[in-house]
Amino acid sequence: MVIRKNLKKKYALISVFDKKNLKYLCSNLNKHNYNFISTGSTGNKIRSMGFQCKDISKLTKFKELFEGRVKTLNPLIYSSILYIRDNINHIKQFESLNMPIIDIVVVNLYPFEKFLKKDSYSKILEMIDIGGPSLLRAASKNFQYVTPIIHLDDYKKLINNLEKNNGVTDILFRKKMASKIFRETSKYDKLISKWINEENY
Repeated sequence: MVIRKNLKKKYALISVFDKKNLKYLCSNLNKHNYNFISTGSTGNKIRSMGFQCKDISKLTKFKELFEGRVKTLNPLIYSSILYIRDNINHIKQFESLNMPIIDIVVVNLYPFEKFLKKDSYSKILEMIDIGGPSLLRAASKNFQYVTPIIHLDDYKKLINNLEKNNGVTDILFRKKMASKIFRETSKYDKLISKWINEENY
């Protein structure tokens, strides 16, 4: 018997600093009927590998500002991630926005710790990721429906879970990833807090 793939139109939001293994991720997500949404440099990289990718700025009609400091912080993106999929009021409100449904959020954070000892104050400051943790935390809050991924090591786990579940992830996997996100973003924030506290500005 042939098992048909899940044919629902699905979207993965991908915004990564470290673009290693991005082709592996996209090619396998593409096999499971996922479409891609991204920010500038990640979107360009995805398209250069032969995949179609929608720019967040085109979906939101809001261009990136301040050399990329503001690019994903938009209520339309967070609406797509946070709305409750089986709540009638949420569904009606979301449908009025005319936005694609984001099912997977893949973000790895600016490598703040890596820049601590070798760069200037201003460069280190720019390595404080704001949009990345916000996207991951939103996806993690809504883990009942959305899959958050923070580490490159979890790409293969994601694809394996999709293979096992006919193109969607299961609740246990999403819950495990959500727990990991809150743990990792907490560590990230503590590191930044420590640096700010110790920095002689």
